[in-house]
Amino acid sequence: MEKKFLHMTRQLERLRPQQIREAMSEKPVIWFPLGTIEWHCEHLPVGLDGLTAHGLCLKAAERAGGLVLPALFFGTGGGHGDYPWTIMMQDHLQIENILMRTAERLQEMDVRQLVIFSGHFADEQLEMIDRIAKDWNALNATLQITATAVNRASGTQIEPDHAGEFETLLMNSLSPKTVKMDRLPTLESEPDDLDRHNPKSPIWGVIGQDPRSADLEESRVLLGAVTDWLTTLVH
Repeated sequence: MEKKFLHMTRQLERLRPQQIREAMSEKPVIWFPLGTIEWHCEHLPVGLDGLTAHGLCLKAAERAGGLVLPALFFGTGGGHGDYPWTIMMQDHLQIENILMRTAERLQEMDVRQLVIFSGHFADEQLEMIDRIAKDWNALNATLQITATAVNRASGTQIEPDHAGEFETLLMNSLSPKTVKMDRLPTLESEPDDLDRHNPKSPIWGVIGQDPRSADLEESRVLLGAVTDWLTTLVH
């Protein structure tokens, strides 16, 4: 399998039907990354959740097989719904309908496993994907759904967060040009002594370890740990 697909992208939307058939004959698995358009402080892109989920799915697919759907950049839940450049769905049904229809069509095309992987891990988002997987798998369908999120990764030494050290390192490992630490004031010039939901905070909206203390050299270690865990989910 590895030799045949060595120079072929795992992005399903970029492949022709024959290429998709060949990939599915080797490993009938589809990865579906979920994310949001959401404020991630001044140093990170607003699409971080979907970008990291998509990037991690590609890394896992390259190693474990399968193809990756385009990321769905709509999530639900969390405490940043009113922040700038944030578009959060108010009702989980808007997303759930897309996921269920995707599963139905993939089963009709003989896919055997759908991995729903969310880079956005608000409680409402996790409850939604867990419920979808439980209800679908109870039907004993030929396709089985595995639903999880990046905050459930095992083997990492850094606590998952929102726009903090964890997400900063993960984004840097996949797309370093999108991370601009110089958009944040230094710790010395503006310490973290304000409510982070206060727009005057130097790390407005961050939940977790102050990203300014992150060692970007640790990015590859984190990426490796999350990818190792993600590949274990493939049957």
